[in-house]
Amino acid sequence: MPATTSLALRESTLRIDPESGIAEFTHQRPERRNPLSLELRQDYIDMLDRVEPDRGIRALILTGAGGSFCAGGDLRSLQDRMASSDPEVNSPDAMRRRILAGHAWFERLRSLEMPVIAAVDGPAAGRAMSMALAPDFILASTRASFSMSFVKVGLLPDMAAFYALPRIVGMAVAKELMMTARRVDAAEAKQLGIVHSLHHAAELAGQARRFARRFEGASRHALAQTKRLLARSFETPYATLMELEANGQAVASATPEHAEAVRRFLA
Repeated sequence: MPATTSLALRESTLRIDPESGIAEFTHQRPERRNPLSLELRQDYIDMLDRVEPDRGIRALILTGAGGSFCAGGDLRSLQDRMASSDPEVNSPDAMRRRILAGHAWFERLRSLEMPVIAAVDGPAAGRAMSMALAPDFILASTRASFSMSFVKVGLLPDMAAFYALPRIVGMAVAKELMMTARRVDAAEAKQLGIVHSLHHAAELAGQARRFARRFEGASRHALAQTKRLLARSFETPYATLMELEANGQAVASATPEHAEAVRRFLA
């Protein structure tokens, strides 16, 4: 069995355990509460380049070091942008292009063909909350909190928050959270359906790995197709979704993973 791989990136680390098939991507700027800096964004791109094609990886865990998942957008970079007189840096068009460029890697993360788990410890505000909504499951510490804090700095939610949040909590609650920037503690986040499960901070990392092991023997193809169809279920007409279901099932039934799973079950 190959040894565990650990890679040090700019502001994060990537650890891949080939035995369990679990990859862990950890934000590593705890002294600043792990902001979503330009360097961390590039780390996400490099991580996805490594994880996406690896068929041995069954699940990905996103987390942060030092008791903080992510501080959200880097306000220092916002100050630098506002101080610039260069229209390529500080103009509505520059902001638009910057957001669209972010969506290029963020959509890769959201549609990654494996279960993605966010292990959230501490506050997840603004873009940090948007980032936490992209994975399939959020496991949170009891001291975690969530806030769509964008309006506090005169901005609107981004990083696909308008897509994800109403689908999780409903339109009325999404309006309230986005327009008031109210802080939601871990217990309420679980009640709203944002968080899958709560754990003591010291146990969060171990519980995230334990949860990821649920997918250890699963067909990666079946998981990927299930995730893809669920992502389209709210916008797709019934007849079209049933056609996609039938096509997906036809392909899944012909995979070696399906045959091996049936053999194990019967044995």
